[in-house]
Amino acid sequence: MTEPARLHVSAKFPALLEQIDTLGESIDAAADRAEELGGPAEEIAEALLAAGVVRAGLPRDLGGDEFSPRQLLRTIERLSYHDAAIGWTMLALQLMTGTTAAYLGSVAAAELFPDVPAGEHALLSGHGTRPGRAVPVPGGYLVSGHWQFASGMALATHIHSAIQVEDTGEPRVLAMPKSAVTLVDNWHVLGLRATSSIDYHCADVYVPETHTYPATTMRPANGGAIYRVGLVNMAAIVHTGWALGAGRRLLDELRSYAARKSGAPGAAVDTAQFHAEFANAEAKLRAAGAWALQVWRDNERTLDADELLSTEQETLLRLALNHATWTAQDIGQTVHRWAATTAIRRGPIDRFLRDLRTGSQHITSGPVVLQNCGKWLSGAQPGAHWEFLDLVP
Repeated sequence: MTEPARLHVSAKFPALLEQIDTLGESIDAAADRAEELGGPAEEIAEALLAAGVVRAGLPRDLGGDEFSPRQLLRTIERLSYHDAAIGWTMLALQLMTGTTAAYLGSVAAAELFPDVPAGEHALLSGHGTRPGRAVPVPGGYLVSGHWQFASGMALATHIHSAIQVEDTGEPRVLAMPKSAVTLVDNWHVLGLRATSSIDYHCADVYVPETHTYPATTMRPANGGAIYRVGLVNMAAIVHTGWALGAGRRLLDELRSYAARKSGAPGAAVDTAQFHAEFANAEAKLRAAGAWALQVWRDNERTLDADELLSTEQETLLRLALNHATWTAQDIGQTVHRWAATTAIRRGPIDRFLRDLRTGSQHITSGPVVLQNCGKWLSGAQPGAHWEFLDLVP
């Protein structure tokens, strides 16, 4: 009888959090420069990659550290606390590189991940929700398309993209060299400026079938139980961590602001109204974080039992992400209201507010997903299941 694929909990998790915190001051000091560059400062990116932020999401049997869901969530939470744009960049690279390594077979894995412990492996960026066209040809596909929001592209070596196979309509995900696409330098935005989330396109590029996988798969070719959650749910893990980290940093910045302003004549931060709103914000953020960890604790038990997540569990993890994102957005509103002119001048509060407002527009926290969660939880669509972000009969 085959032993169940147990969930791996990495012993390297505490050390990685410590390394991230050690880099915190350097990350913060480089933030304005990163916005001007449109991507992370080179020395910061190199330090985080060397520390193992991306390796945390890679399968153990390929040499990765394969963190558990809650470990991944808390890693991105901690990183996003220091800089929301750095957190977003690294969550994208970690997600796309890790899932590519997990779901592609031996041929592609040998090419893209020859020596993970030594840092010799591909880094992937791209877009996974709007598919390009894939025309079947002997051995693979001719791929064409235009994709957006390729966060982390400045650091990537390869492209991760959704495609739809012509005739069958099958959704797949590909991996191909970055040199195969044309990059469009058009990331001129309000927030997350330092994520290089640019567009890219290609026409009739040959991609071997070995370098593609079914987009809805929950059967990893490499790695353990965590990868049975599937690509979209892996994204929910890291995006939840991002929202919680950004929200916590803003609330801590407001606390520091209040300490500086307290005692000044007519200081608004000395009023009972400020104290009440701060307490309310603290409660909301702590509750969102606690519930997200509770949801993923339950999911981890299921994965550790060698089972797939139920529709109820998939619904709750999506709802926990939505709740964390919009709770963080509410925190931002509170910070903006009480930080006065500090909130509109260049600095951490201004940057995090802009980054949070931009990040909350991600499709995984959009209104349609929330509506679908409500359909399931209210009993309006019994017997349904999730395909990507849609609840289908």
